[in-house]
Amino acid sequence: MIGPPTDAAVPDHAGVAPQAVLLDMDGTLVDSEALWGRAEREVVSGLGGVWTDEDHRRNVGAASVPVTRYIIELTGTDVPPAAVAAELRAAFSRQLAGGVELRPGAKELVAAVARSDVPMALVTSTERSVVDAAIGGIGAGSFDVTVAGDEVEQNKPAPDPYLRAARLLGADPARCVAVEDSPVGIASAVAAGCVTVAVPSMVALEEADGLTVLDSLVGVDLRWMGALVREQRG
Repeated sequence: MIGPPTDAAVPDHAGVAPQAVLLDMDGTLVDSEALWGRAEREVVSGLGGVWTDEDHRRNVGAASVPVTRYIIELTGTDVPPAAVAAELRAAFSRQLAGGVELRPGAKELVAAVARSDVPMALVTSTERSVVDAAIGGIGAGSFDVTVAGDEVEQNKPAPDPYLRAARLLGADPARCVAVEDSPVGIASAVAAGCVTVAVPSMVALEEADGLTVLDSLVGVDLRWMGALVREQRG
């Protein structure tokens, strides 16, 4: 399904909400991928390398560990990985100081779920130290729980972040709707068994079994998500 959901796209058994809504942050709720790209370019330049748009696309949605590994391999630096990762976080924080825009429909969706009795989690690959600043336009307080990338044994694309979020909310992952924007995040949500919705940001995505692709979050609501769960899980 490409484009915002409409009444015509909602099955007749609509109306039953999902057990929980699990939302990615970067690229899904906040338009921060460009900021990450500039931060990565700054760090790579400081190490004597060149960071291209293709390098960024290859790392969209990835956690700091694989991105740091990629940067080290790209530049051939002997700077310790921990130091590279720390500089990447610092560079991203500097980018955040200028503000970050929300993706279309994101604020409305979060507000609607927050007003309901359906629990909601923020599930991000980003480390806890920068989550609150990055999600400032919506507010971490809108979520019942937040799961950061440094709070799980294995980050995305492993299922750990989504499994942890569902467990904290007391929900069955198979009855949860997860919303992502990148192949890495989608792999994590699907592996956790969630009903998965993708809203591409910088990487083109195509529908696949168990994956619904939308142009934006505009018009997405609990009624539509509940219908999607019923459609896929019965």
